[in-house]
Amino acid sequence: MSSVLYDAQGPRAKRRNVLYSVLFVVLAAAVLWWVITGLNDKDQLAWDKWKPFLAGTEAWSTYLLPGLWKTLEAAALSMLIALPLGAVLGIARLSEHAWIRVPVTVVVEFFRAIPVLVLMIFGLALFSGYTNVNSDDSPLYAVVTGLVLYNASVLAEIVRAGILALPKGQSEAALAIGLRKNQAMRFILLPQAVTTMLPAIVSQLVVIVKDTALGGAVLTFPELLAAVSPMASYYGANTIASFTIVALIFIAINFSLTTFASWLEKRLRRGKKSTGAVLPPASVAGSESTGATL
Repeated sequence: MSSVLYDAQGPRAKRRNVLYSVLFVVLAAAVLWWVITGLNDKDQLAWDKWKPFLAGTEAWSTYLLPGLWKTLEAAALSMLIALPLGAVLGIARLSEHAWIRVPVTVVVEFFRAIPVLVLMIFGLALFSGYTNVNSDDSPLYAVVTGLVLYNASVLAEIVRAGILALPKGQSEAALAIGLRKNQAMRFILLPQAVTTMLPAIVSQLVVIVKDTALGGAVLTFPELLAAVSPMASYYGANTIASFTIVALIFIAINFSLTTFASWLEKRLRRGKKSTGAVLPPASVAGSESTGATL
């Protein structure tokens, strides 16, 4: 049998693929053994290095959970502001009025081209020197500002591309039935484009969660990754264990986010499916004759 994408594998191809799979597994096991041996030789797998995280709550209540809360706070605020702002900017870039489209295009391209860390540094200087924001809160404001400006610009391009990817007949049909342009955008184009845009949007939300660590590395923002250094020093230089636990927490957060997005995408796609039933010509003719009789 053959597939639409490729022909079915023959006996030689199957044996070759099995050999490649076995070699990959052996190589991966060797690399894993080399890493574990190296860590063990450096005394990084000793129980006292991992005990604060696996047999007690002090490390979690003092370092990890407060850092996790700050990470989630910055990420949530950035998402809540960047998502609607990106949608507005993306729709504005599709405007037929040049006085709207051109300035928005300049803003989007400008902030999309600047590294998010530079935006955070400028934000910290702005809030520290020219506003009345408390010095303890200015790192959070700077992180959120940088994340919002950069990711809203990227999300604007995602929204614009998602709408442009729809068939042109969708907007033409909406205008043909008497809808105004803003109504066609709200009721016809955006609902259809959301499903297409969702994977790219979720990827950008994952980027927001991870980029909060930049604030801890440069702006002394007390997020999750910033807790590694004081935690490792307090518990006796267990840096590897600390980084491993923090990495697993980030993986759990982002995996939960992508899992929820996958579930939401499937639900949206199921909701848009019709029955797909096709009436035979006899049924159509019968209904027409019935209607004529009535």
